[in-house]
Parts: sequence; C-alpha cells; structure tokens
Amino acid sequence: MTNRHLPYGRQWLGDDDIEAVVRVLRSEYLTTGPLVGQFERAFADFVGATEAVAVSNGTAALHAAVHAIGIGAGDEVIVPALTFAASANCVVYEGGTPVFADVDPDTLLVDPASVESRLSARTKAIVAVDYAGQPCDYVKLRELAVAHGLVLIADACHALGGDLSGVPVGTLADLSTFSFHPVKHITTGEGGMITTNDAERARRMRIFRNHGITSDHRQREAAGSWFYEMVDLGFNYRLTDLQCALGISQLRKLEGWVARRRQLARRYDAAFQGMPWLAPLAVRPAAGHAYHLYVVRLRLQRLRTDRADVFAALRAEGLGVNVHYIPVHLHPFYQKRFGTSPGQCPVAEAAYASILSLPMFPELNDADVDRVVDTVRRVLEARSA
Repeated sequence: MTNRHLPYGRQWLGDDDIEAVVRVLRSEYLTTGPLVGQFERAFADFVGATEAVAVSNGTAALHAAVHAIGIGAGDEVIVPALTFAASANCVVYEGGTPVFADVDPDTLLVDPASVESRLSARTKAIVAVDYAGQPCDYVKLRELAVAHGLVLIADACHALGGDLSGVPVGTLADLSTFSFHPVKHITTGEGGMITTNDAERARRMRIFRNHGITSDHRQREAAGSWFYEMVDLGFNYRLTDLQCALGISQLRKLEGWVARRRQLARRYDAAFQGMPWLAPLAVRPAAGHAYHLYVVRLRLQRLRTDRADVFAALRAEGLGVNVHYIPVHLHPFYQKRFGTSPGQCPVAEAAYASILSLPMFPELNDADVDRVVDTVRRVLEARSA
C-alpha cells in the first residue's frame, strides 16, 4: 500500500459513526428531530459560544450569517481575494457587493491594512477567512470593525479546533461559520454551522434555514398544531438528524484529530526546513493552527518550470495535491458582474501562481508523510534551475 493514492484531504469514519447514523434510521425523526438541537448545543459548548445554528453546508452558513446582519443592495462587504468563491458569493446572494482585499505575503491571511484601504461609507461588514486553518489577526480586524461600526464574520471553515491566544475559533468574531464537508476536520457528509453570542441573530438564522417559517414540523407536531407563518424569505438549508448524529459522533474525536494534524505539520516543517525549492506558509506566534490544509509555496525562480508542471508530476506519483485557490476576483463571473480585474490584489495573485496543498488528514501515518516529502524533493530536484 506504499503507493496508494493520497488525497489532499478525506473523511475518517469509524463503526461508532456508522452506528450513530443507523440508530437515527431506526428512529421516528430523520430530519427536524431532536438531534439537531443536540448537535448545536454540543458544538456551541465545544467552541465556547452561546448559540450554534446548524445548516446544510458551509455556503449556507455564510449565506445565513450575511442575511442575519441585514446585508442588502448598496452594501459593501470586505472579503479576502484568496478564498473559495462562497466567501464572496454569500454577499452577492443578498444583493450586496463584495470588495476584495489582498492578503499577507507570509501567511496568506487577509491583510488588515488592505482591508482598511478598501473601507468606504457603504462598508457594512468584514468576512475574514482563516485560510488553511490559521486564525486571522482578529485583534486588528476587531479594531477596524469597532472603529467603523462594522460586523465581523469569520469564515472559519478551515479552522475548527484552532485558537488565537487560547481563545477558540468560533468566538473570535461576531459570527463564525463552519463546514462539515468530508475534507474538513469533522464531517456530516455535507453540513455547516454558525456560532454567535447574539441570540436574535441566531433566531433569524433558524427561521432563514427553514424557508423563512417560524416553526418546523416537529415543533408543530409537539404543539398539536398545523398553523405556521412565513415571516421572511428563507431557504431550505436544514441539516438532517442523520447528519447531526454523524456530527455528534465525529465531534467527540475532534481534539485528537487536530492534535494529529499538528503532528503531521511539524513533520512536514522539519522535512522541508532548508529545502531550496519551496517554503511552507508562516504561522503567527499567537495562532493555534488547525491545519485543514498544509500549503507550500514553490520558489519558482529556483525551478525550470511552473506550478502546473509540478502539480501534474506529483499527481502522476499518486499524490492528490491541490491548489487553494484561484483568487475570487479573477473568476469570470466577478469580472463581468463587478468589473474586477488582474492587478487588484497583487499578493494574492502572485501566491496563486506558486501554491500547492499537500496531503493533510489525520489518518495519514508517518510513512505517508515521508513518502510525500521524498516525492516532492525528487520532483523538484529534477526541475531545479
């Protein structure tokens, strides 16, 4: 099995996870049942928030958060350029305009100075993306948010289990969003969560996930009533009891899995120390990195090739490397709709040309990491300038 395919990320399911889902299959409620609230409570307790709202995926979490703070036509929201499109799409869904900020060249986290330079009278919020699993500089971002009356949203989909100076991810912003896609720290197949200490925003998001209706089937059944009211324009963003059962089971393993990710990162760090053809991203001293991704930057000036060739060579060797991400402002949709163009976020654009995500998931063993390192070294050395 030494040559098995190693993806950049994957789920880890045990018999206990399967048994938890089977129990729900044999129960009365497959959706809108009691396990939704149980998962929300367990998740809120884990991150130290007072409220958690479960939704169907990480994109729905971002959309619900933006809706809850009342973003609409004419409003601007600052979003980092180097992220998945959903971080910006959620603003567009509500009629707002995403304004792209550049990133720090060492960490690829959103640069607070760039955020400040993009502020206008129309700015209503900042979406900070915890890229690769490292929390952003929430001290500086919070200062900007307070000074300008802005809401701070953490796109923490990469960072579950991380912290900043001991404060858990999930409580660092006004609202924090998470994803439970199979490549993330825990999975519910698809799924997402929003945490907040604002009960009114949590109430709005629970209505929003249920078509804008104030009660769900189970609540009406318990009350012996058929009557419901739609008070807002919402979506069917509910998470099922099947998925919540899996989430509860997975959450119990999260601390150990994050610890293993950190062990793997240290092994990568030590192996790549001094390698002339690449460099891992920097880690801020106060950051408790959760390592959803392990990202390296190729030193292309020391290679006789480009990232595309290295990517293809590593894939041919059975390493499922990936690229995170194409800067959002370079996507055709944003260029056409909002007039974005190359040159607006030069640091993010330069980083995009050189980054690779290497395999990183807790089921990797040390021999797998050694194989990744040896393969990367061999491929790059053969292309050395």
